[in-house]
Amino acid sequence: MEHVDVAIVGGGPAGAAAAERAASHGAETVLFEQGVPREDRAEVGPDSTDAAGMLDYWIDIMDFDFEEIPDEVVLQELEGTDFVGPTSSIQLNTTGMDAPYPNFGYTFHRARMDDWLHERAAHAGAELRVGTGVKSIETDLSGPSHTLALSNGDEIRAEYAILADGPQRRITLDALDQFTKPGSSMSEYLSPPEANHIAYQEYREFPEELFEEDRLKFWWGYMPGETAYPWVFPNDGTVARVGLTMPIGMTLEDVDSPKSYKLLRPSDDGIPSGSEYIRRLLELEYGDEYDIEEDFPLVEDRGKSKGTETYPISSTRPIESPVGANVAVAGGAMGTTSAFHEGGYHVAVRTGKIAGRLAATDSLENYNAVWKRAIGDEIRRNVAFADIVAEYEPDNWDWAFETIGKMQGSADDGSIISNRYSAGLGAAKILGAYKKRQFAYRNGTYVQFDEDQYVY
Repeated sequence: MEHVDVAIVGGGPAGAAAAERAASHGAETVLFEQGVPREDRAEVGPDSTDAAGMLDYWIDIMDFDFEEIPDEVVLQELEGTDFVGPTSSIQLNTTGMDAPYPNFGYTFHRARMDDWLHERAAHAGAELRVGTGVKSIETDLSGPSHTLALSNGDEIRAEYAILADGPQRRITLDALDQFTKPGSSMSEYLSPPEANHIAYQEYREFPEELFEEDRLKFWWGYMPGETAYPWVFPNDGTVARVGLTMPIGMTLEDVDSPKSYKLLRPSDDGIPSGSEYIRRLLELEYGDEYDIEEDFPLVEDRGKSKGTETYPISSTRPIESPVGANVAVAGGAMGTTSAFHEGGYHVAVRTGKIAGRLAATDSLENYNAVWKRAIGDEIRRNVAFADIVAEYEPDNWDWAFETIGKMQGSADDGSIISNRYSAGLGAAKILGAYKKRQFAYRNGTYVQFDEDQYVY
C-alpha cells in the first residue's frame, strides 16, 4: 500500500493551503479533489464559486501580502458596501479594521484563486490528484494512522489526515464519528441540512448606467429566514453576481408575518425559488424603467452551469479537531464560514495553512489552540452578530439601520463614530447586545464541540 506523511481531503482553499504548507515543510503530501466542471474552467477542479468579495483585513487573516495575489484574480476594487432595509439604508466605506490593503476590498474570480493556490501547492512539492475522490477514511489509533479508500479502488495510508471537504462534509462526518461517544454522531453538530444555508446566484449583464463597479450591495429584511438576504457583487466589465442566501428547508408556515417581506407575494403557496427571488428583486429595484430579461441578461458562459450557481454555506459554530488521532478539520468543513456576511475564504485559507504546517512538523496537537489564536476574533465577531440578528424581521432591520446611521454621524468615511451616545438609547442597545455576546464567547466558547469530547 502507498504511504504518505499527510493526506488531504478536498482541494478548495483550505485543502490547497494545507497542501502548500505541508509540502513546504518537507512532508510527503497528497491532496485528493473529486473535481467538478465549470463553464469558466477548462478542466475539472475544486467546487469553486464566486460568492464573495475579499475585505481588506481578510487578506491579513489569510496570512498573505496583498501584492502576492495575482492581478488576474482580482475583478473589481471596492470602495464600500450598501446595506438596504425595507425603508432605510446605510453606507459603509471602511471595515473599521487596520489593514495595509489600501481599499475597502475587492471582488475576485474564485476559480482562478483556487487554481493559483493549487499551483503554489504543486510548486512546493505536493501531489494533487484532481479527479480522484475519497470514499472513506479509517483510523488505526495504535499509530495513529489513516487508510483512505479512493474512488478509483486504490487505498493509501497516511500518518496525518486533514479534512477540508467544505460545508457538505461528505467525508468529514463519518471520519469524525470514529471518535464520538457511542450513540452520538457528529451529524448532531454539522449535518449539512441543519448546519448550512443554501446560496444561489446568477451572473447578469447590467446596464452600464446602473452598474456600480466599486460597491457591494445587500438587502436585509426583504426575505424571511435567519441570515437570509439577497446581494449584488460587481464582477468584470458590467457583469454582476446577483444572489441570495437562505436557510435550507424553510416553509411559509415558518414565517410569522409574510406580508411584511417585499419579496413575498400574497399568492405564494411556498417559499420562492432562488431564481424567482432574484427576478422579484430586480423587478422591485429596476422594473419601472427596464425590462429585466432584456436589459439584465444571463451570462451563460459563467459559473457552474449556464450562468447560475447553487452551493452550501456553513452557518453554524466551529468545532475543534480530534488531534489526538492525528486528524485536523479545516475551513468550511469545521464550520468557520459565516452565512451572516457570505465570507469564509479567508478563514479557510488560514486554518488550512495552520493544519498543513503543524502536520508536517509533527505538532498537530497544537492545532486547536493555534487556529483559535489566528482567527478566533473573527469567528467571535461573526457568531455574535449572527446571534443578535437571528430573530430580526423587517421592522428590526429598519430600526438598526436608522440607529447605525445616527451613530455614523458626520464621519466622512462612513464609519461608526466614537461619540455614539449621541444616537440615543438605540445605539446603547445595539452596542450592549454585541458586547454581551462577545463576552459570552470569550476564551473560545464559540466552539460547539471541544477536543475533550472526542473518544480515542
